[in-house]
Amino acid sequence: MSDGRDRVLARVRRALADVPRGERPPDVPVERRYLRTHGERTAGEAVDLLAENLADYRAVVHRTSQDGVGELLARLLAARGAASVLVPPGLPPHWTAAVDATRVHDRAASTPRELDAVDSVVTGCAVAVAETGTIVLDGGPDQGRRRITLVPDHHICVVRVPDQVVGSVPEALERLDPRRPLTWISGPSATSDIELDRVEGVHGPRLLEVVLLDAGDGDPAGTGG
Repeated sequence: MSDGRDRVLARVRRALADVPRGERPPDVPVERRYLRTHGERTAGEAVDLLAENLADYRAVVHRTSQDGVGELLARLLAARGAASVLVPPGLPPHWTAAVDATRVHDRAASTPRELDAVDSVVTGCAVAVAETGTIVLDGGPDQGRRRITLVPDHHICVVRVPDQVVGSVPEALERLDPRRPLTWISGPSATSDIELDRVEGVHGPRLLEVVLLDAGDGDPAGTGG
């Protein structure tokens, strides 16, 4: 083991031989000539592309307005037979006002077993990427702790459109703080074994439903951005 380690370190030293001792990564500008987006889209076209790619990843996509979001969430949870729903503290109250299920709070003391007993979780998101059909959570007040979206089997994620939709990953990174706990979601959790048999729900929820909420100018929570 020591011989292998020494060989690797020797190669690193040779590669860095011409680098000034005081130089740090921020001192060297990196050219980024890649395209930030692929083609031009209107805000509406970006939302349509997001919906298309989410569905391609087997997420179930719904669209609604501020007036209909409460009724839609209540209907989705009832259809799932959810007797309990985990709600982050910063989720707008009117979103779940009509939900007929026991509210479970996002607590640091919750055990994995307790979270596994929760039927569903409803969250917001930080940003959504149209080109990849990806939703990013950053642990914000309307998203809660990272684990609450990884353990329960059913996740409903609300994306405020078009404000939270960007075209590409580079655009998403510009909105995100790398110091926060980022969770990148492209459809329900899935993996395949050596025979390519797809299994869902191994590393996260088995069912992901995404609500594209047209926030417009009348977001009661004042959080449409």
